Order: sequence, then C-alpha cells, then structure tokens
Amino acid sequence: MPHVVVTHTGWWQSPRLMARKSSMRMLAGYVALALSLALSQPAAGAGDRAAEKGPATGVSAVSSRETSNMRIRLTINGTAITASLNDNATARDFLSLLPLTLTLEDYAATEKIAYLPRKLSTAGAPAGFDPSIGDITYYAPWGNLAIFHKDFGYSEGLVHLGRIDSGIEALKVRGALKATIERIEK
Repeated sequence: MPHVVVTHTGWWQSPRLMARKSSMRMLAGYVALALSLALSQPAAGAGDRAAEKGPATGVSAVSSRETSNMRIRLTINGTAITASLNDNATARDFLSLLPLTLTLEDYAATEKIAYLPRKLSTAGAPAGFDPSIGDITYYAPWGNLAIFHKDFGYSEGLVHLGRIDSGIEALKVRGALKATIERIEK
C-alpha cells in the first residue's frame, strides 16, 4: 500500500476560502477601474486635444484631416479671438450655424461652455478626444460647445472642432461671457 502523507492547513488557508479571497480581490480591482474611468470623464462635455488619444493606450492618433481654411472669430467684450476649424462633418455643421451669439459659462474651471441651438452631426467622429489649452470641441452627449482654457484628459463623446489661433487669454476670466461667433470670409 502506498504511503500517503496528510497535511492539515488551517481554516484560513482552505482552498475554498482562498478562491473566495481571490474573487474578492478581483472584484475590488474591477470596482477601482470602473471608478477611475467614471471620475476621468468630464461632466460637461468637456472632452479633444491637439492629438486624439485612445482611453486605454494614450497613443496619439493624429487625424489625417488637418485644419482647413474654415476660420472663425469670437468677439468677447470687444476682443477678437481667431480660430481655425478642422475639416470634419461636425465642424462643418457648426459652421453652418454661424453667426451665433452665445453665453459662454465656466465649467470645472477648465473650459467655457455654451449650448447650441441644435445638436450637431457627429458622422465619422472618433469615440472621444483628449483636449488641451485652446481646443474648441463639441460634447455630443449634451449638445454643447466647449472651449478649453486649461488642459484636460480624454473624454468619450468629445469631438474636436478646431483650435484657437490667438486671444485665448480672453477666455481665462471667471464668470459668464457673451460671445459673438462668426465665419471669417477670405
């Protein structure tokens, strides 16, 4: 008859309990990941940067469409801010709304936002964008324009419209600002 050695493990080392502890650790990891993703999303439609980034990789995927000849002017308290729009469906749809007079409100001390008269087309738009200072964006879930005067992280639903060329300082003031936005004709 073969010799069998039986060892006793304490209740704290039982295979069933060890599996339960492992499952709890895995669940805690999933909860932590979900919370970090939820907290990284802007509440207001913040959302694209100088280069588009994927949420998990952070690798730049610069759009092949560069800024076109679509230029706009925002006039705030007599100060003119110029910007160049990208050549994409959302930017062209935004351009079709101009001229507009909007109230730009502070959001999260990072961006100025304003609700547009209607939702814009997001045909062909990436899932999100990683905005930086001077980016003009559209937050599709809320239907608002968002102009970033501070850096921010990748946001789902944020579509890059273009960039401020000059005059970003006019947006770095507290409080609501009335802005007239018009196309600059060549």
